Amino acid sequence: MQVADQKKTQIIEAAIAEFQDRGFVGASMDRISERANVSKRTVYNHFENKECLFQAIAESLVDQLNAALEIPYDPNLPIRDSLIRLGWAEGELLTNPCFMRLIRMIMGEIIRDPKLAADLTSKMNKLIVFEDFMARATREGKLKADNPKRAGEQFLGLIKAQAFLPNLFAGAVVSKDEMQTIIEESADMIIARYGI
Repeated sequence: MQVADQKKTQIIEAAIAEFQDRGFVGASMDRISERANVSKRTVYNHFENKECLFQAIAESLVDQLNAALEIPYDPNLPIRDSLIRLGWAEGELLTNPCFMRLIRMIMGEIIRDPKLAADLTSKMNKLIVFEDFMARATREGKLKADNPKRAGEQFLGLIKAQAFLPNLFAGAVVSKDEMQTIIEESADMIIARYGI
């Protein structure tokens, strides 16, 4: 890693810690530079202001979400196995303490700034992946989802309602074993509703 890239990474990591500790409004570029062990000039060379720095962190989160869902649909798998595999694409993120800390920090700012929420939502393809999965499984005769978008939202919602929302507010992270149970039960509910 080049020195400039290393410093940028240090700045982003320091900014995440600063935003988590003090929120967006209370965070300061001075403290971020101190936490990162770089000069203020270096911080400003990489990021014009606090808003740009926060935006870079938020976009990093979106990239993580989108990358986690880059799983090819396997028509040879039984539908339950396919649903569980898709569920774990989300589950891996929700069982990751670092990811959950990052999402908590971003959520606080999203609530304050609806424009940021709309911007980030437009860049996420999570629901599209779940919708495409339901549409393809329906075309192949493995499910019967007349509205693949709704079916995808329901599957994702079953997982998030149990593994994400309660833990987001409690500052906790669901365990791998708990996530396995949540995903399996969610897959079973989708099959009970949309199975052939």
